[in-house]
Amino acid sequence: MRKPRELEPPSTPPPSALTEVRVSPLHQPALHESGLRHTSGEALYVDDLPHPPGMLVAWLVTSPHAHARITKLDTTKAKAVPGVHAVLTHAEVLGLNNVGPVVHDEELFASTEVHFHGQTVACVLAESYRAAREAAARVEVAYEPLPAILTIEEAIRAGSFLGDAHVMRRGDVKAALAAAPVRVSGTVDNGAQDHFYLETQVSLAVPEEGGAVRIHSSTQHPSEVQAIVAHVLGVGRQRITVEVPRMGGGFGGKETQAAGFAAMAALGACVTGRPVKVWLNRDRDMMTTGKRHPFHSRFDAGFDEDGRLLALDVDIYANGGFSTDLTGAILDRALFHLDNAYFIPALEFRGRACRTNLPSNTAFRGFGGPQGMLVIEEALNRAAERLGLDPAEVRRRNFYGAAPRNRTPYDQEVKFEDNRLLRLFDEVMKSAEYARRREAIAAFNASSKYQKRGLAFQPVKFGISFTTSHLNQAGALVNVYADGTVQLSHGGTEMGQGLHTKMLAVCAHALGVRTSAIRVMNTATDKVPNTSATAASSGADLNGQAVKAACEQIRERLRPIAARLLHADPDEVIFEDGEVYARGRPSARVPFREVTAQAYLAQVSMSATGYYRTPNIHYDRVAGKGKPFHYFAYGAAVVEVEVSGLTGEHRLKRVDIVHDVGASLVPTIDRGQVEGGFVQGWGWLTCEEVLFDDQGRLRTHSPDTYKIPAFGDAPLDFRVQLLENAAQDDVIHGSKAVGEPPLMLAIGAVTALRHAIAAFGPPKHEVQLRIPCTPEAVLFAIEHAKRAASR
Repeated sequence: MRKPRELEPPSTPPPSALTEVRVSPLHQPALHESGLRHTSGEALYVDDLPHPPGMLVAWLVTSPHAHARITKLDTTKAKAVPGVHAVLTHAEVLGLNNVGPVVHDEELFASTEVHFHGQTVACVLAESYRAAREAAARVEVAYEPLPAILTIEEAIRAGSFLGDAHVMRRGDVKAALAAAPVRVSGTVDNGAQDHFYLETQVSLAVPEEGGAVRIHSSTQHPSEVQAIVAHVLGVGRQRITVEVPRMGGGFGGKETQAAGFAAMAALGACVTGRPVKVWLNRDRDMMTTGKRHPFHSRFDAGFDEDGRLLALDVDIYANGGFSTDLTGAILDRALFHLDNAYFIPALEFRGRACRTNLPSNTAFRGFGGPQGMLVIEEALNRAAERLGLDPAEVRRRNFYGAAPRNRTPYDQEVKFEDNRLLRLFDEVMKSAEYARRREAIAAFNASSKYQKRGLAFQPVKFGISFTTSHLNQAGALVNVYADGTVQLSHGGTEMGQGLHTKMLAVCAHALGVRTSAIRVMNTATDKVPNTSATAASSGADLNGQAVKAACEQIRERLRPIAARLLHADPDEVIFEDGEVYARGRPSARVPFREVTAQAYLAQVSMSATGYYRTPNIHYDRVAGKGKPFHYFAYGAAVVEVEVSGLTGEHRLKRVDIVHDVGASLVPTIDRGQVEGGFVQGWGWLTCEEVLFDDQGRLRTHSPDTYKIPAFGDAPLDFRVQLLENAAQDDVIHGSKAVGEPPLMLAIGAVTALRHAIAAFGPPKHEVQLRIPCTPEAVLFAIEHAKRAASR
């Protein structure tokens, strides 16, 4: 097999795409470690792996009803199709027919009832997709339709819930609301959002000797896939190895929902004795997998006449779909972020998860945080519009600050020394020239009949840690070889977000070697066991500390060897840039590879595991109090939009962002995350509309009916800065998480759209704008504003 040609970077790379940095790559810009292979097509994903001999492919047989009883299931005719080796149903499951990640309420194959349109009833395994599809059409399934619950409102009326209510309280909210000079109430509804990762769900299972199975899976959570496959097969986890080469995007959609498809592949491999690949095309992926949770929220807010929030009473309802999945934790995080960046003196928050006959909704970037923030942002917008105040100033007046305005609704302290809200506000308002542009927009709107512009400020405060406390742990394995090269394994998975690039920097810095000497291995459960999902924006925080711990063990074992070679005291030895020298004698250097060669001869171990757990994380769900987060990440944006009063079409003219990533491990990676997160949030809020019909069938299951942002939807002028001099204590090298928080900065686009729409109406008009803010929704809001102006 021809060895792939190693691509060289451009001869004159731009400043943001620098080649390898000398001394230490930490806190320095760098290319994504797989960036060139992504562009050339040499990066391998699960579906790119060479097909093992005898491999079978799968085709799913799914329910045509949202809720029905299965009265007949016969696979005889399907098995007779040439090339078909097996048809898997609940009867073929060797262990437990269940893939529920937290609560065991989700069958791998529906046995007696189906609970959503597209639920898997059987899986055909054949030598070709043609044979598999033909056989799937011959599986005989008869159904008795049952009543279905499709909306949150229907679930509330029917009392159809998942889990218990979650409540947070502070002060006497009823009395505070009754005494408030200004009172604003309303509802907020947000829709779902499809993950639309470029690589759809896929798993390849290969049987090994002794009943073992190796699974190549596109998953964010290999340890959970391992655990679920083991209990589906009825074996111990030691017989299951899960390996993740990389993912073509995840966004939360592969945190839990990859496990079912891996289990089908593994079961098929055990039943047939042949490798099995389960891969979904785009339509099937969108129809059978869960999405961002739709929420229905009701709020009652009290303000003083200067726009300061006095009290907030909120009910939130999440549409969980047919099973629990991660809905409980997502509901919790939504409640945790109902405050966003603002102190609320008196409050009561209540949350419930609804069970409906739709695919089980799941993790998505932000994990409930965006849905929670939308509620308080709506309340602030409505109050600012009613009072005739600039929404940016209303937001500033409500920021967390010094005690007593420093306690969250769940009683965690927002440390004054770590609170960067005012600093971010000042920096972004100045760099974006907010005041000047606000005046210019007012003049433009006054002179333009059909086009209006809007400008808005948006802050974000986002808690970092898994809210399920025991998940805040990570491991790593580092092997240094006698020639001075390094293999690095850690528990995080790479889905394009640049985690491996950051771990390379951490490892190179700790060992004092160049990144070119390090190979990051595929994430695998036989290298690092019992890992948590790469999720909750915590991948670098957790795995970085574990990698650092492992590398430091090896470095300290090598220190006496290096000291002997340098004729120096061990405490004087410095590891740097692939060489070792003594402090004060930088000219006398020994190559790192010479130290490792001598260590091998001296019988010194150069392999180590590292482990880390986040300290002091706890939360009492019954009391609604605790410290669920290790720290908060902050960000701020100024967003400008332009709206057509004739069609409702709109565009982003300019976005200015200043985001707090602490002391960035790799600034180029973090900047990309900020840009991508914002655009994905813009898509959720303005153009991505998930639609089901009254039979529970997804109608937006391909790019021709489901619109995600394209290049042309990005801001015409996009300015992103990382907050400087912002190192965070007790986090890996002073950095901060970046994956999720920037997505919520896009909520500023809703406020900007409201500003533009309000220009069509009378002063102090409260805009009626639904989410997603599609052109239709914007046009309806404009017509409502015009009618108010004509009264």
